[in-house]
Amino acid sequence: MSDDSPTPAESASQRALEAMFRCLEENQSFRLEAGAGAGKTYSLIKALRHLIESKKDIFPKLGQQIACITFTNVAKSEIEARTDQNPLVYCGTNHAFCWTLISGFQKQLRVLVEALPSWVEKLAEAGGSLGSRSVDYSLGYRSLKEDRANLHHDDVLPLTISLMQHDKFRRMIAERFPIILVDEYQDTHNDWIEAIKALFLGKEGSPLFGFFGDHWQKIYGEGCGRLDHPAVLEIGKQANFRSVATVIDCLNRMRPELQQFAEKPDSVGEVRVFHTNHWTGDRQKGGHWGGDLPVEAAHQTYEKTKELLEQNGWNFSYRYTKILILTHRLLASEQGYSGLASAFRFKEAYTKKDHPYIAFFVDELEPASDWFSERKFGRMFDALGGAIPLVRRHSDKVAWNNSMERLERLRETGTIGEVIDHLQETRKPRLPDAIQKIERDLRDFTGNEGEDLPNALDEIRKLRSVPYLEVKALRRYLDGHSPFETKHGVKGAEFENVLIVFGRGWNNYNFGEMLELANRSHVPPARAEAFERNRNLFYVACSRPKTRLALLFTQKLTPEAISTLQRWFSAAAIFEAPLP
Repeated sequence: MSDDSPTPAESASQRALEAMFRCLEENQSFRLEAGAGAGKTYSLIKALRHLIESKKDIFPKLGQQIACITFTNVAKSEIEARTDQNPLVYCGTNHAFCWTLISGFQKQLRVLVEALPSWVEKLAEAGGSLGSRSVDYSLGYRSLKEDRANLHHDDVLPLTISLMQHDKFRRMIAERFPIILVDEYQDTHNDWIEAIKALFLGKEGSPLFGFFGDHWQKIYGEGCGRLDHPAVLEIGKQANFRSVATVIDCLNRMRPELQQFAEKPDSVGEVRVFHTNHWTGDRQKGGHWGGDLPVEAAHQTYEKTKELLEQNGWNFSYRYTKILILTHRLLASEQGYSGLASAFRFKEAYTKKDHPYIAFFVDELEPASDWFSERKFGRMFDALGGAIPLVRRHSDKVAWNNSMERLERLRETGTIGEVIDHLQETRKPRLPDAIQKIERDLRDFTGNEGEDLPNALDEIRKLRSVPYLEVKALRRYLDGHSPFETKHGVKGAEFENVLIVFGRGWNNYNFGEMLELANRSHVPPARAEAFERNRNLFYVACSRPKTRLALLFTQKLTPEAISTLQRWFSAAAIFEAPLP
């Protein structure tokens, strides 16, 4: 093979691009299935540039654009940058795109909003009707003002789907956006995709749709997953520009229907799988934790596995290795926020900042404290919501300075409760209304007649005793300033080396059961959804490394599960983990 010859990955990529260009030229809707490392975004950009060149003299005269729907604003910014913000392309998230479509239909929106169950309480405040208020979507949460009604994020897609039932509305979409490309189609909301399938695909006069993604990388609950439709041509992109052949071989055995070709077929890396089946002590019990090692034993096993890998040439500095801990209790322990994990019943309270305390601490108080320490007071107030308080006299400045200095000390040495009490006392900065209400409810609870403390207040009672330093640790993790990750930071990323720790403790994940089912010829329908959810996250995690991959299972695995691992990774790659 000469130096100028395309690599196997490049040849596979070119075949997929040529098939995609034919679809664009023949007005054929398609789905580009791009496995891990295939260069999905590269293909999307190629499609947009091809369309910009071919439509530049036609679309502007007709007032038409190519729509490119993204899953995140980060992806939107990247695509805009790589297409030089060409005005021929409308690029936005699904919600932004839908609002662009429906915002001009104010009369119809008022009727539809009044019919939404989620608006019953708000409408009761206004006498049951929106009246002549305009419908707006700029804040992302529901509110009712004298002149307008602000939509919640969750309102936008149902309203769009309702309007899509009308011929006139669908014609407007097709005339305005004759070509619609959907990035990360598998994570796009299922209801919206189903409406597209039912009302547009295969229908005369509809836009050309191009779907880019990978149904094996669907890891968000409301996504549509695999998209099949007679009017949509499937194009498999059989390239992998990320990983060495050693890793790709495992992915191909895991997913034989989408074989990938490496850029360097002779590239060698390392794949190792460690299990803990030889542990003789007691394992954890309970529905979500049953079969896993005790937390301390799991921690020691993890540390010993790291030492073993380091002896084999692994570099565990942040720049070279990512550790994906797919069990929250161990992750919290390693990261230094196990108290937070113990305080909350549901991990989303802290991992997704669903709880108002965590959202306030991580998104407002911590950034504001950072800016105070740098003496950048304008930035500090911006972090607190942008509302600059009245600071008329020197004494006001002194009060703010004293409060923030005291806060700095409490963030290092105090508990969360002490921080909250300090802010309640000084009101500098002011606690959000939601937190003040919860604190009042906790303070006023009397427990008359043997009444138990409600779960929500019991969480706060536990939370108040947690050292505030754990909030700082959680923030470092959520901001990505750590070597650790969970599923929300995995997708789309790539690292030189990856160590994945699989364990129990997640409501929706049991990787041992997934491996058992993967060894069978048929997955029971009742377990199909759970199997796909577990398999997809497993695939996404295993496909991140460029060179080295190691898997550590802290949960006990059945012979069927071990058999699957041997089939996917080879028997020679399976080892007993170094136990404490």
